[in-house]
Amino acid sequence: MGLIQFAKNVGKKLGLGDDDKKPQPAQAPQSQGAGGPTAQEVQQLEERKKEVALAGLLKQMGFNTESLVVDMEGDKVTLRGRVDTQADREKMVLVVGNHEGIAAVDDQLTVVNPEPEAQYYEVQSGDNLSKIAKQFYGNPNKYHQIFEANRPMLKDPDEIYPGQKLRIPPDAKA
Repeated sequence: MGLIQFAKNVGKKLGLGDDDKKPQPAQAPQSQGAGGPTAQEVQQLEERKKEVALAGLLKQMGFNTESLVVDMEGDKVTLRGRVDTQADREKMVLVVGNHEGIAAVDDQLTVVNPEPEAQYYEVQSGDNLSKIAKQFYGNPNKYHQIFEANRPMLKDPDEIYPGQKLRIPPDAKA
C-alpha cells in the first residue's frame, strides 16, 4: 500500500514511561573518550524500544507477528512481512499509525489471501460512526460495519477522536 500519513501529535501513547516527558533540547554529541552514548545512539535506542513495543502490541492484539519486521526511523515506521488477510494488513497499519509520535507508516506487508482494500478515513471534529457510515454507505445504521472493521483498536463505537484514522471497508450489502 505504501506510505500512509498520520497525525503525529494525536493518538495513544506507547506507555514506555518516557511518553509523557517533554522533549529535551538536543544535546551535543559527547566525545569518543567520554564513554557515554552520543545523542544519535540515544535516539537509536529509543527507536528500538518503540519498535519492540509496537511489535509486542500487535502480537498482544492477536495479529500473526512471526514474520513481522517493525523498523522505526524518526517519526516513520516501516512494516514488513506476510499477513493472512487484507483486513489484518490494514488494521496493523492503523494500530501502529494511531500512536502519538508516529507521522507515517510505510506499509510493505504482503497479503497471503488478497481481497479488496478498504479506504482510510481521518476522523474530523464532530464525527461519529453513524455520520461516517452515512457518508460512505448512505445509511447511518451501518456504523457497526465500520466499528467491526476497526476492532480490536476500537473498544467502543463512541470512542473515536479527531485525527484518528479508521478503516472503511467496502459496503457489505446486507
